[in-house]
Amino acid sequence: MSCSYIAYVDESGDEGFQFTNGSSKWFVISAVLVARDRELTEVKLVDDVRDQINAIRLPQHRIPDKKPLHFRDLKHEARKYYSTKVGAAQLKLVSVCIYKPDLTSPEVFQKEFRLYFYATRLLVERISWCCRDHTRKNLPGDGSVEIIFSNRGYMDYRAMCGYLERLEADPAAHDYRADLNVVKSSQVQTMSPGKRMGLQIADAVAASTYFALESNDFGQTEDAYLRAISPRLYRQNGEPWGYGMKLMPKEAEEKRRRGELIISLAQ
Repeated sequence: MSCSYIAYVDESGDEGFQFTNGSSKWFVISAVLVARDRELTEVKLVDDVRDQINAIRLPQHRIPDKKPLHFRDLKHEARKYYSTKVGAAQLKLVSVCIYKPDLTSPEVFQKEFRLYFYATRLLVERISWCCRDHTRKNLPGDGSVEIIFSNRGYMDYRAMCGYLERLEADPAAHDYRADLNVVKSSQVQTMSPGKRMGLQIADAVAASTYFALESNDFGQTEDAYLRAISPRLYRQNGEPWGYGMKLMPKEAEEKRRRGELIISLAQ
């Protein structure tokens, strides 16, 4: 039986720790969840956004129909429009946001792929909870989710799937909290954004979240995009923190609660 949901995953920021030499302080990995029977309808928002952008551009500056839409390549007003469309779609969003300077054992996460794998683990847990919590009557499929990662040329996805398999084999020992009726390492794959439009939306969600967290050269952040997509964040009992927006490590979450880290989700 086929999966009931599809989760598209992309990231923003980098995994480096050379903060005085160009490394980002934040690493964000995001998922866009859509019911399989709604996918074709919902991902068309990418074409709608491209059409609206092209309608106000000179012919020589228009984005070709088959070219993936990259959020970072757009100007501010186009980004706002794109994020507003995402915020109005029938999607669920999950982001794991890691503030690297607060990690108490940074040397552990400087090993190859370690930070990415750990962030993925936290993301997959929340993907499973979200799909479980939003299962509806007469939903086609077996209730599980297919997870599609945006292909990064240097990433060892076989190793990542092996990591998830180890977690699945003994979840108690690893304190792995994913609902294993919903997520399975055998249902993980990678594709290029040009192959699946849902990955282009995941790119927009990850970048929207990143811009709200990472300061620019003037010490400023831009939260308009995150506020626009916030209605689609996964929530439990109306609470997005820890669910649709997971901050790590715990020191970062504590700063948010004390008001030292201001992240606005209000529209």
